[in-house]
Amino acid sequence: MKKIIVLLMVLVLLGSSLFAAGQAEAADDGKITIGMTVPGLQFPFFVTMMDEAKAYADELGVELLTHDSQNQSSVQMSAVENFIAQKVDGILISPMTTDSLVPAIEAAIAAGIPVATVDRKANTDKVLIHVGADNVEGGRAAARYIIEQLGNKGTVIQLEGTPGASAALDRKAGFDEVINASNVKVLVSQEADFSRAKAQSVMENLMQVYTDFDAVFGANDEMIIGAIEAMNSAGVDPASKVTIGFDATTDAFSYMEEGKLDATIDQFPGRQASRALDVLVGYIKNGTKPANAVEYINPLPVTE
Repeated sequence: MKKIIVLLMVLVLLGSSLFAAGQAEAADDGKITIGMTVPGLQFPFFVTMMDEAKAYADELGVELLTHDSQNQSSVQMSAVENFIAQKVDGILISPMTTDSLVPAIEAAIAAGIPVATVDRKANTDKVLIHVGADNVEGGRAAARYIIEQLGNKGTVIQLEGTPGASAALDRKAGFDEVINASNVKVLVSQEADFSRAKAQSVMENLMQVYTDFDAVFGANDEMIIGAIEAMNSAGVDPASKVTIGFDATTDAFSYMEEGKLDATIDQFPGRQASRALDVLVGYIKNGTKPANAVEYINPLPVTE
């Protein structure tokens, strides 16, 4: 019996050694692995971001593990925990909200894995860098566009994004700042969670209360498209209103070509992700930290 026990112990120790050797070999194969998670691929903006991030990772010779969080903070937190367990070299994340992913992000950093945020911020100063569009300025740009198109008079309906998401908070802040300093009146500002379907439902209800409006601002393209579809269903010609979205998605350009949408704000998602990947790879390879912990790309309104 003692011989059997000793033999089993030897086998266990041998197996553990082989497993550890295998782990070391995987970690030292020279290939940088970065985990990337976005709020949800039901949003065309994040599809574009992820597609361009994959292409750029290939150029860099980096393996990019991608994850769709399905618009759920709990799913995204599990993804980050899995990346930690996989011992990736870095994590690129656009967090669902400013606070929900902070524990997972800080756990990754505590495990020695650098984290970069992109587009949406996390409420922590421990990330290596945040790269995003200046969403406050994007909101301002949308407001300026409406004011100009309306001749600094009239009324506007505002559709807000996901509560607690930095993009939603910042876009609203910038929009409100400029609109409130003008002669254009905000009739109502209501959340629609960056969702096309929800925005359509919200807009249908709002039009029953606010029958006379001149413009609509959707804090992303999905919401402004939902609002346009609500107008179409109610027999309101979208071309008779000033409409502007945010993200410069393919669908937005299609609606502009059809004369249903006036403008969208372009915040260059691929450029955001590429810059964040550059910073992560530089840090992983050489320990190089960025000169600035936050970098913004200036968003611009586009009409065609």
